Parts: sequence; structure tokens; C-alpha cells
Amino acid sequence: MLAEQQRKSVRLRRLVRAALLGAALPAGVAAQVQAPRAENPVAAQEAQYYRIETIPIPEGLSLEVGGMASLPDGRLAVITRRGELWLIENPTMTGGARPTFTRFASGLHEPLGLAYRDGDFYASQRSELTRIRDTDGDGKADLYETVYSWPLSGNYHEYSYGPLFTPQGNMLVWLNLGWAGRGVSIAPWRGWTVEITPDGKLTPLATGMRSPAGLAYNLEGDLFYSENQGDWVGSGSITHVEKGDFLGNPAGLVWTSDPASPIRLREADVPNTGEPKYAVAKRVPDLKSPAVWFPHTLLGISTSSILVDSTWGAFGPFAGQLFVGDQSYSRINRVFLEKVDGVYQGAVFSFREGFASGVLRQEWARDGSMLVGMTERGWNSSGDAPFGIQRLVWTGRTPFEAQRIEARPDGFEVVFTLPVDRATASNPASYEVSSFTYRYHSTYGSPVVNQESNPIRAVVVSDDGTRARLVIDGMRLGYVHEIKMAGVRASDGSTPLLHNVGYYTLNRIPAGGRVNVSAAPGSAPAASTSPTPAAGAGASGPATPARVAGGSAGAKRQVTMPADWNGQVDANLALDAVEPLKFSAPELTVKAGVRVRVLFNNEGEMLHNFVVVQPGRADAVATAASMMGLSGQARHYVPDTGDVLYHTAVLEPDRSETIFFRAPTTPGDYPYICSFPGHGFVMRGILRVTP
Repeated sequence: MLAEQQRKSVRLRRLVRAALLGAALPAGVAAQVQAPRAENPVAAQEAQYYRIETIPIPEGLSLEVGGMASLPDGRLAVITRRGELWLIENPTMTGGARPTFTRFASGLHEPLGLAYRDGDFYASQRSELTRIRDTDGDGKADLYETVYSWPLSGNYHEYSYGPLFTPQGNMLVWLNLGWAGRGVSIAPWRGWTVEITPDGKLTPLATGMRSPAGLAYNLEGDLFYSENQGDWVGSGSITHVEKGDFLGNPAGLVWTSDPASPIRLREADVPNTGEPKYAVAKRVPDLKSPAVWFPHTLLGISTSSILVDSTWGAFGPFAGQLFVGDQSYSRINRVFLEKVDGVYQGAVFSFREGFASGVLRQEWARDGSMLVGMTERGWNSSGDAPFGIQRLVWTGRTPFEAQRIEARPDGFEVVFTLPVDRATASNPASYEVSSFTYRYHSTYGSPVVNQESNPIRAVVVSDDGTRARLVIDGMRLGYVHEIKMAGVRASDGSTPLLHNVGYYTLNRIPAGGRVNVSAAPGSAPAASTSPTPAAGAGASGPATPARVAGGSAGAKRQVTMPADWNGQVDANLALDAVEPLKFSAPELTVKAGVRVRVLFNNEGEMLHNFVVVQPGRADAVATAASMMGLSGQARHYVPDTGDVLYHTAVLEPDRSETIFFRAPTTPGDYPYICSFPGHGFVMRGILRVTP
């Protein structure tokens, strides 16, 4: 039975890939293709409310989406990482008709953005902002004009994104840092957002960007950018951008001596202490903290495009909110923003999983559906396809969700899309709140630090049943507050929330009235608010993995030589973690049953571990590790399963650990992986056990 299920899954994935390449689908398969990763139970539930439809692509066309733009006549323009611009007629497949594709332009250098204005296209190539025109009306570009050209150092990581038109008709372009073991700004204005006029005048606006894949205005006309984890960036995020802002990565500060710079801060002014970013921002002029953190591995790894819901109800009950893609996890998250004392903050929720490839760009179609552009090459994703375009359509059914979370002087208020069951929603036991943050330092990424439980003192449900006010202890400025609502049910008493957790970043505590806890119907006794940091997580400095003292050679993580080995080992092995997401040796060989010592060095740029698993169980362990949530860090992202044989701690860059174990007595090929979420499907090798 299991083998048959696996064969069906492989067949379905092949059909999905074929559909993306334009092949016809067998009868009865089309419905499955709308949710290509049907084995994902969360995606299957989400599909009841938002279904995914695949737009077939002509065979031989590698549509690795770099940018998209919806045209006034309903067509979709797509620019690819391979330098081509395609026009797609009928992208919504109205009337069941297949879309048609016409190549409009070619010969561009890895463009990662596209805009349309007054009949012209604008794209950011590696080295310039280009205007693309059809002057003779034959439907093909015949004029490529340089609006502005910037120098390149040749570093592979110097991506250029945009443009985004400002209300004044200028264009914003955001320039990726280079990479040389750390973010570097070798060429002018790398790591900056710049404004360029139609006649080619450049003005730098803000810096501190590392890898800013998305830039967008909300409905209030304020500008936000999305950031990816890296050096000086503990986790993905979106941040409000204003002229003169320093967003965090100091590499771009090398250009602040230029008279055009609106910032005078220098690299030496930025402390590398590992304190939370919010705390450092109190001392460093112009440093701005994120409006919303996206917890790394819990909601994604590679934050991408931002799309504001301007459909006013055509896409469901989230008007005005932001939909933010994740390239690695092939998904879209949802963000509610609010302004408190002039500062943005808010909550991020899961929204839709199961896209066929890495989500990089989103656009609205004329009918209010969302067009999703995807790419994978070089940037691994959980989706199986190398590229594609899919369409996300609201089915008209309203999901039972936390529509938004708002800050209150004594806690938070959750607003639901549908009325709740008063008994479950007013019970403090239906909720769980904790808070945490990340280190602000030059190390690549950060573990969760300063994690603390926030006891719930009372819950008050509104008369109409659409709101639940949570009174909690220990609200902390600059921290992410994880608000779990697993026990809440809809008014029918049985329907759970489609997504039962939200992550609220608290930058300001609003003024206003407080709940009288003693009089509240859903109240609980006060509890201790003493901090309970995650393992190895202090306020500053590198994490120190917990040590396993003594024990037998059968322990999964044995870091001291067993006493009965009498100082002798049979096999000394050394292995490094290197980038991009690789082990230095794809294969290690030992004899069955021998005493093994492994020295594991993290020479990479990210967090890594070394985990040996049972034959054929690498996928299962990688999947389980990715679902461990906040508890994963304390357990080194090693799931509690017999599939795991031996492992190290999760190590920060430039750290090492030695473990000891007896090799399996049964010869065979035993996979080893890095089980840090997102890494385990790519970062692998084989421990070959011989007779």
C-alpha cells in the first residue's frame, strides 16, 4: 500500500511539472493539479477557501519569473531571470481557454523587477534601470533605453530589484549587497534604496538593506521593504522605510560620506554586541527596527514580494492587509499592520502553502484573483517545479481565522473573521502567549533568544462574538509575541481556526483603558513572569550548545569519549559544513560496529548540524525537523524519532563539536543531513557502512 501511494505521489508531481511546461493533463487530474502538494494536509484545508490553479506554460519556455506587471487590458507581463519579457493573454483562463504567450523583449541581464507606465515597460537589470518600448506598434520591443546605469563589482550577489513607481512618477530601485563571507558594498549604493527620475537623476534614500527582495506601498501610501535572514539580520521581516533610515546592515554605510547621502552614520558607529535590535536602536541614530518580524523556519526562510490587498473584498476578508511571499517555503504569509504613536507594528499569519515552486512575485488580476510568479534555480524551494505561474482564487467561503491582532495597553485583542464559540474563546486555557527576539550582530542569522512565557490573566469576548481581548503579563517592547489560539472554536462549537497562531511584533504599547481583571468573566490567577530562555540563548554573545556528559556509545549525541573505549577509536572522521548548503564530503566510509569519532566544523555562513539517520528516512527526518517550531532550537532541530541515529548540536558559524558513536552493525548507506529547517532536503551525504 505504501509503495503504491508513493508511486501515485511521484506520478502526480510529474504531471504537475508537465502542466507547468504546457503539456495536456489526463482526465481527472486537473483538480489535483490545483493543489500540487496534495500530501500536505494544511494546504488541503486551505484549498477549501483559496484554490491554486496552474497556468500552463508552452513547452521549452523556462519562465523563471523575475518580475510581473498586470496591464490595463488584463494581460500579464512577465520578465524572466533569463532576460526575456513575455506577454500573457488571458492569464485567468476565462471561459476555459488556454492563455497565449508572446515574447516582447529579450537580451536582458537577470532582471528582478518589472513595472508598466503609459505604454512602456521598466526593468532593473543587474547594472541598469531600462525603459523598454515598442515604437512601431508591432507588439515587439524595438527600443531599449538606459534610464540610469550603476557600476558593478562583478560579485554574484549584486541583484537589482524594481522599479516601483512613486506617487510623483519617479522610480524606486533597491540594490542587493554583494557577498564575500559577509555582506559587502563594493560598488556605489549597494545595500541602498535609491530614487531615480524619468530623466535619469539618482537620489539615495535609505540604507541597511541586505537582500531586499520586495518593496511596496500600503494603502496609506507608506513604503515597506522585505528582508532576508543573513549577517546583521536575525530573521526575515518587513520594515517601514523613510528617507534617511538605516535599516540594519552596516555594509552600505561606506557611502554615507558622499554629499548625496541623507545619512551620516558610519560602520564604526554600529555596535556588534548581540543585543536585540530594538535595544540598539535606542542608542544608534536612524536605526529602525522591523514593523513585523517573520519567525525564521516557522513561517519561511526567504521573504520575497509584498502585495497589498487592494481588491476591497474580491479576495476575501483581508482588505488592506499585506500578502508576503516566501521563496524557499513556496508559500504566502499574511500581515496585519497598525500604527501606534506613529510607529508601525503588527502581526503575521500563515496564509497559503503548497505552491509549485519558490514564490518570488505576486500581482492582482483584473478579476481580483492573485497571480503568483515562481522560480527555483539556485534558490532551492520546497515546491517541486523549477518555475511557473499559478493563480490563487478565493472560493467565496470565509475561513475561520484570526483576521487581525491589535495591541492593547494590557495585552492584545484578536479579531476573528467569524463569530466564536463563547465558551472556548473566553477560556484562558484556549490560548498560549510567549515572547522572544533575535540578536542583532554580524553573525549570519540568530537563534531565538530571551524566550519567555506571558501568562494570560483574563479573556473578554465581545458581545457580537468577533473579538477576544487577552490580558497578559510581561508585554515587551521590540519583541515578537507568539499568540496561540488552539482551543478556540467557531460559533458552531466544533470548527477550529484554519491557522491558530499569529506573531505580533510590539514596538509601542498603546494608551487607553485596561481590563478590570477581577471582574472579567474569563480570568486566571497571576503567574510568575520569570524569563525562560531557550537553550543556549542569552542576551548577547554566541549560543553555547548544551553538553551531554558521560553516557554510553549508544547515545544519539555523545560528546565525550565513553570510558569503556579506554581512549581508543577505530575511525577518525572530519566533516565541514560549507556553503551553499553543502557538506565538505558527500560520503564517509566506516566498517560496521567500529568506534567512531566525528569532528564536525561549521565553516558555513548559517546555522548547521550533522545528523545520521536510518536508510531511506532522510526526507522524513527533514520534514519532522521543519515542523518543530520554537521548541526546535532547544532540541537542536532533531526530532524525537528512532529514525535519528546520531547527531551534533546546531552550531553557529566558526564553531565545532566532536561526537562519538559505534557505527551501525548492519552494513548499508546511512544518510547524513543538516536538519536545520529548510536545509535537510538539500544538505546531505552518505555514511557508507561496510562489512
